[in-house]
Amino acid sequence: MTDPTPAAETPPAAEPHQPKTRLGARARRFIPLAVILLAGAGAAGWALTGKPPEKTVAASPDLLVRPVQVQAVRLQEIVQPKVLVGTVRARIETDQGFRVAGKIAARKVQVGDRISAGTVLASLDDTDFRLNRESAEADLTAARSAARQAELELERILDLRARGWSTEQASDRQRTTRDEAIGRVRRAERQVELTTNSQSYADLRAESDGIVISVAAEVGQVVAAGQTIVRIARDGDREALVALPEQELALARQGRAEAELWSEPGKRYPATLRELSPSADAGTRTFAARFTLSGIAPDAPLGMTATITLAPPESVRMARIPLSAVLNEGQGTEVFVVEAGTGQLVRRKVELLATDGRLATIRSGLSEGDQVVTMGVHTLRAGQKVRVLTDARQG
Repeated sequence: MTDPTPAAETPPAAEPHQPKTRLGARARRFIPLAVILLAGAGAAGWALTGKPPEKTVAASPDLLVRPVQVQAVRLQEIVQPKVLVGTVRARIETDQGFRVAGKIAARKVQVGDRISAGTVLASLDDTDFRLNRESAEADLTAARSAARQAELELERILDLRARGWSTEQASDRQRTTRDEAIGRVRRAERQVELTTNSQSYADLRAESDGIVISVAAEVGQVVAAGQTIVRIARDGDREALVALPEQELALARQGRAEAELWSEPGKRYPATLRELSPSADAGTRTFAARFTLSGIAPDAPLGMTATITLAPPESVRMARIPLSAVLNEGQGTEVFVVEAGTGQLVRRKVELLATDGRLATIRSGLSEGDQVVTMGVHTLRAGQKVRVLTDARQG
């Protein structure tokens, strides 16, 4: 029996590009509709605004003139000082001690006391000095008595010799005895003077007006002759003691120095280098330098902090411009300068000396009156034509 269902026929092989062909034909059917919609939108816009649609025109390179903010360069006398910190000291600081050995019986000054010349600073126990002086005085009295006796004896012998009752030998011998007695008197007088001086040395007196800055002995201590008892800073010139780095030695010798006390801000004193250590400190590798301060009071307090400013002997004309004008893209420090006449930008290399967070100090590379771009330098290029807007800020 024959099956009435027709046999399934094998569909023809699909063409490789048939789906894309159908999709392209479908898209082409919508193109006229899109054109009509765009045209309608343009017509509606023209009807609403009353203006025809603007035509897009390519901008000419000559019309791309960018406004930039500039500042005129002014060269100024600028110095770069070196600031050092030191302490105020007296020019002369004297270590005073007894000229004789002994035991300290009293110390009459403390650190910080102001003293006058002749003030007793300390005293030794003078018992032994007093006894030595009394012994020397007794020896002097005996020597004078012996000398007087020898003088009288010589007078008697000379009288007898004149009468012929004595010999010349006896008179010569008595003259020698008399001369020896006179010599003993002189020696005893010098011994009295020495013992008297030694007794006076038991009191240590100040040599000049000043301030006691240190004490090195206490009551009851036995000290040797010349041992330091107190240190006195004499009134007179005041100096600033600073530690000078080795790279600043030439500047300290040749430059100009000024001092400012922290206790008197804003008031400056001329300073002169008086002493410079010939060798550096082993620990800090700095040289001790003393600057004499002119105009400061001779009794100014010691130990105050002072700032020493060292400036070069000659100043250099430099320019100060806003820090925003400086450009560095790995090829050195540069700025953009507007070329006079053409109005185009020129990249110019400059030497940057220092910055302070707002301004940059340019040592070389700029001339008086140059128009330096101060803002947006990272978006500019050399040769670009610009329109100048003057910057009101001044360096």
